[in-house]
Amino acid sequence: MIKKPDLTDKATDQRNNPDAVVFAGDGEPQIPQSMVTRITGLLQSDKLQPDTYSIGGSVEMLESRIAKELGMEAAIWMPTGTLANQIALRHHCGTKSRIVLQEQSHIYHDEGDALVKLSGLNAIPLAYGQPYFSVDELRKALKEATSGRVLNPVGAVSIESPVRRQAGQVVPWNEMLSITNLCHEEGIPVHLDAARLYMMSAATGIDVKKYANLFDSVYISLYKYFGAPFGAILAGTDKFIENMFHDRRMFGGGLPSSYLSAALALEGMNGFSGRFNESFNKAKALFEIINKLPGIEIRQFQNGSNIFELLINSNINIDQLIENLLDLDIVIPEPKNDWPVPLIHVNTTILRKSNSEIAEAFSDAIKS
Repeated sequence: MIKKPDLTDKATDQRNNPDAVVFAGDGEPQIPQSMVTRITGLLQSDKLQPDTYSIGGSVEMLESRIAKELGMEAAIWMPTGTLANQIALRHHCGTKSRIVLQEQSHIYHDEGDALVKLSGLNAIPLAYGQPYFSVDELRKALKEATSGRVLNPVGAVSIESPVRRQAGQVVPWNEMLSITNLCHEEGIPVHLDAARLYMMSAATGIDVKKYANLFDSVYISLYKYFGAPFGAILAGTDKFIENMFHDRRMFGGGLPSSYLSAALALEGMNGFSGRFNESFNKAKALFEIINKLPGIEIRQFQNGSNIFELLINSNINIDQLIENLLDLDIVIPEPKNDWPVPLIHVNTTILRKSNSEIAEAFSDAIKS
């Protein structure tokens, strides 16, 4: 019996290695030393502008920048994506209590039923086990909401894309367009939970502004790939965002010294789209090389983003392969219970080595 190697410590060390290619996570690993170094650089260049409970300073600069990039009128900083989603849907619904969303969405599975517990909102999940629902499924849900003995009209529709629980698969553009058009026709606000919007844009070739233009509100993450320790941005119209800081503080999200996170995100955004597009194109070329190796295939999802499946022949021991790659400064995640095979995440760490170096490491790992 082959004993499974203890890979945790070795993987942690390699994630913190500035020369390692880390095929895990959406951004470059943020370790304390690099975080302090970046903050020191921002201080020396006078780019740390204090806020007052998340109002003003670097926070306001970040809000203005992202609103402009998304082509939306205004934006507000939030400490977490969970809070951004909750406050957005709370505002959209008003006195209406139903929200239609994907059954596989973060809001439905990973936010502790906050919609009903904190705001009295009832989630109507569609498309069980699937990345997205169709416009016909939505039309049926809207009809059911107004055909009972007591009317319960839908107050908002939420779309998550890419869908984390479905390995980063995205809602196809045509389906997204049909859904948002129906919502606008029916006068129903529609929210985009797009923590990884910039990555989705790189994968589909559709500009972030074009995506945002379909929706009444958009949330993006600041820590997943922009290098902030925490934080999110919620964007919408001036009227929608106006005075929302009161709700943010009511939920405990008006944090002092938020400018530290905001300034790091501003720095991380500089040149990110170019670097990630380069990384994504480099990965596609790399995977073509790796797929010529015996017993291994990196497969793209039909509606995928920056996450790919790693398929391995049964004669290759996956734990040993992972350990061999760690020895060669390549990190791939172990399989998890929620997905049957390892998932390869493309991020900017792929720029640390040439494709020939990475492909040779995979070849040597397989041979070993």
